[in-house]
This record gives sequence, structure tokens and C-alpha cells, in this order.
Amino acid sequence: MKSLILIHLSILSFLSIFIPATFSRDRVDEIPQSYNRWLTEEVVYIITDKEKESFLQLQTNQERDLFIEAFWKQRDPTPGTPQNEFKEEHYRRVDYANKIFGKGSSRSGWKTDRGRIFIILGKPLTEESYGSLEHNLVPIEVWFYQGDFGPGIPSSFYIVFFKEWGIGDYTLYSPARHGPRKLLETYDINPNKAMRILTQVNPELAKVARSLIPSQSSSFDSQTGIASEMLLNNISVLPKKNVKDEYAEKLLKYRSIVEVDHSVLYIENDTIVKVIADEAGFFFIHYAIEPKRLSLGQYGEKYYTNLEIFGKVSDSNEKTIYQFEKEISLEFDRDQVAEMQSKLFSLQDIFPMIPGTYSLSVLIKNSVSKEFTSTEQRFTVPQKTTTLRLNPVILSNKTGKNLTSETMRRPFQFGKLLIYPPANKSFSPKDQMFVYFSFTGLSSDLKDSGSIEISVFKGEEQVHFIRKRILDYMNKNGYLESFPLADFKPGNYSLRVLIMDSNQDEILTEKENFIISPVASLPRYWSVFEVLPQTDDPFYPFVLGSQMLNAGRNAKARELLELAYGRRPSSLKYALELCRAYFSAKDYPKGQTLLARFMENAKEEPQIYHMLGDASFFLKEYGKAIYYYKKYLTNFGTHLEILNSLGECYFQTGKTDEALKAWEKSLELDPSQDELQNKVSDLKKNQ
Repeated sequence: MKSLILIHLSILSFLSIFIPATFSRDRVDEIPQSYNRWLTEEVVYIITDKEKESFLQLQTNQERDLFIEAFWKQRDPTPGTPQNEFKEEHYRRVDYANKIFGKGSSRSGWKTDRGRIFIILGKPLTEESYGSLEHNLVPIEVWFYQGDFGPGIPSSFYIVFFKEWGIGDYTLYSPARHGPRKLLETYDINPNKAMRILTQVNPELAKVARSLIPSQSSSFDSQTGIASEMLLNNISVLPKKNVKDEYAEKLLKYRSIVEVDHSVLYIENDTIVKVIADEAGFFFIHYAIEPKRLSLGQYGEKYYTNLEIFGKVSDSNEKTIYQFEKEISLEFDRDQVAEMQSKLFSLQDIFPMIPGTYSLSVLIKNSVSKEFTSTEQRFTVPQKTTTLRLNPVILSNKTGKNLTSETMRRPFQFGKLLIYPPANKSFSPKDQMFVYFSFTGLSSDLKDSGSIEISVFKGEEQVHFIRKRILDYMNKNGYLESFPLADFKPGNYSLRVLIMDSNQDEILTEKENFIISPVASLPRYWSVFEVLPQTDDPFYPFVLGSQMLNAGRNAKARELLELAYGRRPSSLKYALELCRAYFSAKDYPKGQTLLARFMENAKEEPQIYHMLGDASFFLKEYGKAIYYYKKYLTNFGTHLEILNSLGECYFQTGKTDEALKAWEKSLELDPSQDELQNKVSDLKKNQ
């Protein structure tokens, strides 16, 4: 029998009170009624602003269903079990509020003040009712709560409701905004007199009227009133306070990839991204993502997980320059799982990148647990240059050596040196801190006479300092310094690496922030990573050429892709990308010749027929284009763009009936093609 286990990878204005954040009424009314009711009635007191904003931007009911499932899972106190106690208790409170507090009211029970408090706090420990014409009191209810409700809420407190002038619904009482006069039928008296009357009638009620917090009920002044108002304000935000609502934005962003039956629970993570140039001046993106939790399935004595990874690099215009998809399957025995439970999980990767400023988006889906995590990071890759450059500093609590190969590339490997940077940049006092940095373009003069300073600051105070000659660090793969953290107090720090010439003038500097935790020791991580091939592999010109092509740098793209294909002429993948470069330069004959070598693969690879059809179309070889387009449609099914091109080929060769068939089929797939609609109408009129 299969089961699921969770490996936790972490050390885990007053006047606006109770008024939910306002959103465009039009946007709320646009969504279907059942979802409108869920948003504005069922969860109105517990949904955060970020969750509501994200929900209102969803376009389909399928997306809304996915969101609602994720919403409740974020609040499930026992994830991994079929029961969601929070959801069940919430709807029990809503039902109770509607049945009890809606009686005799013109509003539904959940809308009343008593219903609102009951939904947020649950049943009080005690309830007392007051109201007597003889003693001049309006109807009053006093609820008493005791327990741990979280930060900002005292361990015991009162909630008071009253009927103003003795009529209507019960209103939530505030000592600061209402005062004791509101609890009396005779309202036109000063507060001190009102308090004397209340004290004579019921001393305990008078105390509550002064302050909702028992320990502060001995006096009646502005300070006690403010404390009670703060209590009410804290209660209003209590259901939203500890909700990690980042998942809502992530679901909105990745809703095209995250399916309804998959990945409905967002897991937070820490991420580190470093742009590092190698000794030849080419830039690589090293990144690590450390989710707060990794869930494993169990089958017999084996534990397993399957991670699907989707990565995209976009430029400032949101144009995709590079993207990748990977799948990683892992299997463990019981001993390995026991060891993993005390460690963090780190997914690491590396890829080459052309110059520019970009955004990296990575989505990781756990197909076993239906969870997902993601990260979005901005980075800049400088132009390749032979001038002096100091790479970003990498901080680590552990280093090692790769004893297998110095020519293979893995994340955070430099030569044979392995660096293990914590993505959260946190260290313990027991750690040894390792500082790694490297240069490109270091001149012989600076190498011989230059020096390096490493300084650590806590705020403005320098708490550690090292100065050495560059010669003392000599290593072709970089420079490594280390020092213990035992004397560092917990807090936030910054580390600076400074390069100086023989005159002690500053040449370059790099900084990195880090944290010293008050915890005596922090968990290490275990990592999963991809390894890139040796530096002379055609993989590198292929990836960089593809990026150049997507960025519109066609001449350089063609040069690199021809180099990659020349080294691996049997690769259909490389041929298709090179053909795309030829097409971008309108060199269709060259593309045709290249793809002709792979015709035997055409029934498995739809792009071959598609691209050969396009080449023939642009060369006005319409007969050939029709042949290739029909081959595509026969083998791979309908395709909007191909149907449109096929129709144009028939139209150019005078076969208007065939053109109409293709175009009408295209309009069935997408009726919003106004230009094509007009073309079809005109063609029918002229027949």
C-alpha cells in the first residue's frame, strides 16, 4: 500500500476594524455566483488581501477550483490526512452563526457582529446576558475567552455586544469608541456618571465596560481604551495573520502549468542565484532552490519522489530567451530517509547564459504529493570581456573536492573545488565560514603587487578583517578564505571583498550579506544536481546559439549553431535549431537541404513537416508546401497555423474550394480570427 510522508526541512487604523479590504465590485460580480458566494460570504473573514486579489484575476472555473483547494490546504493543521479540521470547524461556525445570530435580524447571521466574532474566535468559554429597564441597561451580552490565540492577543479577554438604544442588532462594543454611556438607556449623561451607575448596578459589568482585558479593568482612561481597541483590531486580522499567502501569487503566475489535480499546495523556499564567469570569460548561472519541505511517497520498504522542473529565462520585454524542462526521480531506503529528516533538501542547477538582464523563473512540481514551489530572480550577465572582473562572492559552511572530473561542470563547482552555499545565507556560531571568489582578466602586475581585503561588518561596525597579497591566494580556479564564527554574536552581517593595487587604491569590490543564527547548530543540506558536459562539448554553442536566436542576434546565433551541428551532425535537435536560424535569415533553401537528411524521422518529429512546409511556402513552391502540410495534419492532427498556411497555398494555386475547407476548419478552432473571417466572406461572395 502506498502512503505519503512529509520530511520537514525547516526550523519552523482602528476605525477600519472588521471592515474587509475593498475591491472593485465589478470584478467581484463578474465571477460565477457560487464562487462569488465563496469569496464574499464563506471566507470573507479569513481570506487575505493577496489571496483575494489573486482569486479575482483567475479566468476559468477550473483555475478557481484549484485555488480553493489550495486555499484550504494552506490552513490544514494535519496535511497528509484526508480530514481538514480547520475547514470543517470553519463551516461549522458559519452554519451556527447563520442559525443562531440571524434570528430576529434583517441580515444573515454571518454578517452580524456576533456572527463575525464567533466565526473568527469560536465558542466563548462563558456567556452572560444583561438588560433591565429597572436598572436602565440596554440588552448586553458579555463573552469571555481564555486560551492561546497567538501574538497580540492576551490569554484572557472579554467581548461585549449591546443593542444601541435597546433596539436592532447587537453591536460590537469598544470602550474607546462607545464608552459606558452606550450601555445605558439614558444616554445623555457624562461618562463618569455612567460608570457610577454601572458600578452600582453590576460591578463586574462596569469593569468590562472600562476594559476588555481583565488585568486593566481597574481604571477608565484613554490608555485602557486604546489597549481594548488594539485587542479588537488584532482579533480582526487573527485568521489572516499566520497564513503564508505567497502561494496565491504563485498559483496565479503558474496556473497554465499547475493542473487542477496536481500541485495544489505551495511550499516556500530559499533561493540563491550567482552569475559566475569561468576562466575563459563565459558566464554560467549557478542556482540552488531549498524548499521548506520535501514529501516522499512510500511503497513497501522504499521511499520515492518525482520532481518535474520547468525553467524560463525572460528579458526585460518578457520575451523568452531560454527555457528548459527536466524530470528527476529519486528513491531511498529507510536509513537514508532517517538521515534526510535532519537535513535540508537543495535542488541545484547550472547553465550558460548570453549577456543581458533577465528574470529567471523556476517551477518545481512534486508529482507524488501534488505540491509545488517556485522562484523568480533577476540577474545580469555582463558582456564577455578580457578586462578585470571580480565574480560574486559565495559564502559557505562547507567545501569539498570532486574527485571524479575537473572538466565536468556541476553547480557551485570550480575546478575540483565544491562549494556548498546555504540558500538562506544562515550560519551558526559553530560553523566555519568559507569565502570563495574569483577573477577574470587579472593582469600580471596586479597579480604580483595587488592585495585582497576581507572585512565583516555588523551594521557599521567592522568585526573581522583579513588582508593578504593576491600571490598568497594563487589558484587558477579561484580564491578561498575561511575563519570560525564562534566569536560572532547572532544578527545580520555583511562581508566585503576588496581588491587593491600596489598603492592600496581600491580596484574592485563585492559584497554579500549573511545571518548568524542564535541556534547552536543548523541543518546541513543534501543536494540533487545536474552535471554539464566537458567544456569542448557542442552543448555549449548549441545553448548559447539558441539564446542568441531567441534574443534576435541572428548572425551570432547562426555561427554558434553551425558550430554545434558541425560537431554533432547526427542530432535532429541541433538540426532543427540551426534550421530555425536559417529561416530567420530567410535562407530557406539551406534549411530545406538540412532537413532533407532527417526525413526518415519525420513521422516522429512534427517540426520536420512543419518547417519543410514553411520553407516551400516562402519559396512559393506551393505544391511541395501542400504535400508537407497535409503530411503533418495526417500524422499529428489539426494545427491552426498550418491550416491557415495550407489554405493560402490552395488559394495561390486557384483551388478556392480547398482553401475554404482549410480556413473554415481553422475558424472552428479559433473563431476570433477577424482577418480570416473577412477573407472567407469575400471568397464566398466571389464564387
